[in-house]
Amino acid sequence: MSKVVTYQVTDGVAVLTINNPPVNALGAEVRKKLARRIGRAERDDAVQAIVICAAGRTFPVGADVREFGRTPKPPLLPELCDRIEAARKPVVVAIHGNALGGGLEIALAGHYRIADKSARLGLPEVLLGILPGAGGTQRMPRLTGARPALDAMLTGKPISADKALKIGLIDRISDENLRADALDWARELAARGAGPRRTRDQRQGFGDPDDYLKAIAERRAGMSATRLPAPPKIVECIEAALLTPFEAGIAMERAAFVHCLASDEAAALRHAFFAERLVAKVPELEHASARELRHIGVVGAGLMGAGIALVCLNAGFTVTLVERSEDALAAGVKRIEGLYARAVAKGFSTGAQVKERLTRLHPVTQIQALSEVDLAIEAVFEDEAAKQAVFAQLDKVLRPGAILATNTSYLDIDALAATISRPEDVVGLHFFSPAHIMKLVEVVVGARTDDAVTVTAFKLARAVQKVPVRAGVCDGFIGNRILTAYRQAADFMLEDGASPYEIDSAMRAYGFPIGPYQVADMAGLGISWARRKRLAPTRDPNERYVRIGDLLCEAGRLGQKTGAGYYRYEDGSRMGKPDPEVLALIDAERAEKGISPRGFDEGEIQDRCIAAMTNEGARLLGEGIALRPADIDVVLMLGYGFPRWRGGPMFAADQTGILALKARLDSWAQTEGAFWDPAPLFAHLLADGLKLADLNR
Repeated sequence: MSKVVTYQVTDGVAVLTINNPPVNALGAEVRKKLARRIGRAERDDAVQAIVICAAGRTFPVGADVREFGRTPKPPLLPELCDRIEAARKPVVVAIHGNALGGGLEIALAGHYRIADKSARLGLPEVLLGILPGAGGTQRMPRLTGARPALDAMLTGKPISADKALKIGLIDRISDENLRADALDWARELAARGAGPRRTRDQRQGFGDPDDYLKAIAERRAGMSATRLPAPPKIVECIEAALLTPFEAGIAMERAAFVHCLASDEAAALRHAFFAERLVAKVPELEHASARELRHIGVVGAGLMGAGIALVCLNAGFTVTLVERSEDALAAGVKRIEGLYARAVAKGFSTGAQVKERLTRLHPVTQIQALSEVDLAIEAVFEDEAAKQAVFAQLDKVLRPGAILATNTSYLDIDALAATISRPEDVVGLHFFSPAHIMKLVEVVVGARTDDAVTVTAFKLARAVQKVPVRAGVCDGFIGNRILTAYRQAADFMLEDGASPYEIDSAMRAYGFPIGPYQVADMAGLGISWARRKRLAPTRDPNERYVRIGDLLCEAGRLGQKTGAGYYRYEDGSRMGKPDPEVLALIDAERAEKGISPRGFDEGEIQDRCIAAMTNEGARLLGEGIALRPADIDVVLMLGYGFPRWRGGPMFAADQTGILALKARLDSWAQTEGAFWDPAPLFAHLLADGLKLADLNR
């Protein structure tokens, strides 16, 4: 007999317990058994009420991801929810852990809802490009009104049990024993003859129809520019809950769900969802275990070092923070305290939490204080000599078995490791700025990095709530190497006739939050200038080189921090304005090179930039720097603002078609040079009839 839903009768109450670890996903077997158990309870004369609960650590958190992309088996989730709601005996749903997506829709289909005080409830389908498809858009607003339902479905963010009670999403909170409280309530309902209280018949959320429609109008007006199909459909369905009969609203919801599910945007968001889980699978995990991590050292208390220290403190580690001088150290501690003050002001942390975390922070000026740490992260400025000097000191100070990590963005980790006595303990931990916010960490594995060190680096990244992606050693690793290709493609168009403002506008229209030249100004043009100068001796003299960025730096235009870069920043503003001086400089450079400028439309700008990213990504795969196309997509989405609803450059290439992409690259290469030569991987894929996605398996 299947154990995914157990059946037990206690004092006239049938307790149906979902038991499908690890997260009680609502797979076909769970749906089938739960529907059958409802029917059994209805036929059982000894049963006066029904409780639906879950074993393990959580109530169902939604669909079984293994069924994504497959034809689902009956009963479908909407059918199951209808079956629960139609039950002839009162159904109490007991929620613990997280009730998300289909899990919350099951709870909404129940007649009465009680939740553990620590439970969280949400409808996150919009994050996958779809909307609740099992009655959620019709049942929730009947209980809560439009505003809470819109907030839940348009943001995808879960809410606490306390808030759920306040808005009418649940009826009770259990402070101690959820199962016992649910049983007591079910017996109480049966004793007083309370029958089913079907959510479809509730109207409390419609108590103020004018405000309900006002909330709809406000949200509709605020999403006029969205490219995603799900948000406007969510608004339409919640509006229909008020204006149409329940059956009509359900039909509209189902049609909207099917429409969104078939969209390119939903396919991209599903890819992003799976890709973020796939990157955790690295070969080192198969035969190595993580080393112990309790005490972390951070060398450098600047913006990056302070952010790294803060996320380590948040994860429960003891942190020793090292700076060269008392003044620099005090500034670093003040920086951390300021970040915590903002977190408290925004409600992300409490004063008590911050106080406890700061007790684990040990600021020092002597690197010898790191003698007992388990892992030390070097976070000094991006200079090879400076980083080698820090590593030489760490090599002498750290105990045997301690890990030496560098936060470098570009530098050769193998060369850095070769300067010390224990290269096997060296790994790259490339955090992205600001480190306390950005979710990505590139774990850069050197030629001699011990497998246990790699596994430990992944463990640390996950502990500090980051998404780690494995990368091999090359200049720029995965992200910055693709960023370089992106900027080169943009620079070629810049020199050939496009303005930086046209290019930025085109890439924002594609979905990036800001364009490549806005990014350059924000990061500081001096960083990439220093890199170009470092690589100058190895540059092929026959390769096309665009000097415009160098000329801006030579003119003192280093970006936002100097008030001028590709844009001009007046009165300390972070919002740049187009600058005629930059256009004049570009015109002069074109004239000196004998270039007759031509126009570029938005589509061509986007095509060239994305093709450059994808082509460089394919080279990284061919060289073994990246394990999978999905890894590249995750890096670009989490670290560089690539629109999630487009799925990353490698996913986008499959959507375009490898043959069409290769033909475009071949055409550009014939007229514009070797930069556009297609990566050899494309020919191999075409010969084998494969897509990039096939390499993710």
